[in-house]
Amino acid sequence: MLSFLPHNLKGILSILLYTINTILLTIPMILLSFFKFILPVKSIVIIIDKILISIATLWIGINSFNSKLFCKIEWDLRGLEKLEKKEWYLVLSNHQSWVDILALQTTLNQRIPMLKFFLKQELIWVPFLGLAWWALDFPFMKRYSKLEIQAKPHLKGKDLESTKKACERFKHTPVSIINFIEGTRFTPQKKALQKDNNFTHLLNPKAGGIAFILGSMGEHLNKIIDVTIVYPGKAPTFWEYISGRVNKIIIDFQVIKLTDSLAGDYFNDPEYKKYFFSYLNNLWQKKDEKIKKIKYS
Repeated sequence: MLSFLPHNLKGILSILLYTINTILLTIPMILLSFFKFILPVKSIVIIIDKILISIATLWIGINSFNSKLFCKIEWDLRGLEKLEKKEWYLVLSNHQSWVDILALQTTLNQRIPMLKFFLKQELIWVPFLGLAWWALDFPFMKRYSKLEIQAKPHLKGKDLESTKKACERFKHTPVSIINFIEGTRFTPQKKALQKDNNFTHLLNPKAGGIAFILGSMGEHLNKIIDVTIVYPGKAPTFWEYISGRVNKIIIDFQVIKLTDSLAGDYFNDPEYKKYFFSYLNNLWQKKDEKIKKIKYS
């Protein structure tokens, strides 16, 4: 609509609208969330959670309108018709940019249950958004390095305990748990550091966290959505996205039914660990081939 404006002006106006939207909608979310602690009755908590999700859905919808207002993006979306709103999904995606999150929120809002991320503990201090994520029961993860665990052995497994507690909160309302299983954003430099990386456009997938989620929520999660995000050319930055410099985004959605064979004890069963690691690598190999085909077709 306003795509004719200069790029920098579009970026400034867009980020202003993002900020106003975030402040106006996260404040009531944060206030409402305290009632879950004042009145910790399951039926009341479920009702409050649904209201919180409705507010978050509105927030995403306004952000998507903001994007349409200033950006003229050609969306090439494949497989959306297979998605359902009342399902428990595990969403697995490649990761190249912070734009990935905005793109997925824009395309999946109200098509599947709201996306929930596992976040680094430090992100709770992000103004307004940190507390909003807390109100929505986004799990905050404390990662411990090998050196920290060596110095304090009792920390081993603490991050997995947090994952299990978080998964318990997802069982009473349909949810889409998203995980960027490469662990970080793809860059050629990061790929070069992985000596055993046989992919062209991806980093090696990390199996442990996903296996633990499947083990904790196996009876609730019904399907995997395998998401492949492709940007023609280089992956854009957040500023390039909001200032209207992104012309096209391609996203492929493949729905995979979860089978009993994908649930197991990854940390204590060597055979299952080997099987699951092989499964993920095979999934990632197909994704890499898909990206090549989309980019160069």
